[in-house]
Amino acid sequence: MCILLAFDDPAECIKDLSFLNHEGFPVQKSAHRHFYQGLRQGALDALGMTGGEMYAYRCTHGSNLDLADDVWDTSGRHLSLEHDIYPKYDLILCISTFSATAPLTAKCKTYGFRGATLHGLNDVILNSGLAVNYHEVSADAERLRLALTKADSVEIDFALEDGRVLTAWLGLGGQEAQKSHGLCLGRTPDIANLPAGEVYFVPCDARGQFPMKYEDGTLGVLDVENRCIIRSTLIAGNPATITAHNHRLTDDPMTGTIGELGLGTQVLPVAGADIQDEKILGTCHLATGRDDHLGGDILPAMFKKHENSTHDDILFAPHKTPNFNIRQVRMKRGAQEEILIENFRPCRYLMDALAGGR
Repeated sequence: MCILLAFDDPAECIKDLSFLNHEGFPVQKSAHRHFYQGLRQGALDALGMTGGEMYAYRCTHGSNLDLADDVWDTSGRHLSLEHDIYPKYDLILCISTFSATAPLTAKCKTYGFRGATLHGLNDVILNSGLAVNYHEVSADAERLRLALTKADSVEIDFALEDGRVLTAWLGLGGQEAQKSHGLCLGRTPDIANLPAGEVYFVPCDARGQFPMKYEDGTLGVLDVENRCIIRSTLIAGNPATITAHNHRLTDDPMTGTIGELGLGTQVLPVAGADIQDEKILGTCHLATGRDDHLGGDILPAMFKKHENSTHDDILFAPHKTPNFNIRQVRMKRGAQEEILIENFRPCRYLMDALAGGR
């Protein structure tokens, strides 16, 4: 097995572990302390494994963008992911700032390895989302998956501070629900996104409106037609942020494609990192962009520019979007209609599903 880290200057930072002597790099330093050193202090032998090497690639600065082939080892040697890493390791842990789940999912099917992506790793995640029994996490995710699978549609009502209620409708076409449950058992090539714990769909259609909180705090309303965001309208904040988003949607419409609907399945503390916080029961998230790693049809080659071919989660949770309340999430499956979430709390239907196997 091996560990992959990401840096803006990977050749310089990984050589002789020089990043340990500089300010910053919290994710990489956690990876070194808890994984690299932990494996080398007897864990590899105890697990019957070999390797434990650590490599660095160039940071993508975008969620789920394909990785460049260049990689460096701790002695400073310049190597190739395609020739020196993917074919030679059975297990690969990618501990990075930006998610690499999509590109590694594609590569594992070619080269046959298994692995996990743990972007945004921090102490809360180490002590909660990664410190649980994943057989139990998997069982809970499966109970909720069965409760939701083959849904025809899901509707989400968002209550805004100004009194408006926006509704987003997502057409699911009766598809099988999927789960992120953290287990990659056997020798089937697979990548787990850790912490895990969600049920998700790849929408085949979407329409309506939903709110958006941008990274700078700007609030907007997104209009959706035919599964694509077509415009953003300012609620409050910086008008330039809305203008930039609208320009991106016009320049490369694929960036507005709705590629995922996910619902959390775990009871966890807020970690301040979406990788864990989107797995919390009572939250939901949408994602735009590529969805090929989820079994969808939106591929990187369909985007105008490589740097646009991201998969970006939009999380709705009390700590993340306090300006918006999830008033209600509803599922339709044939004649069956169920309320799933109200006011960021799971409703009786989901709680009964969770309790059903216990």
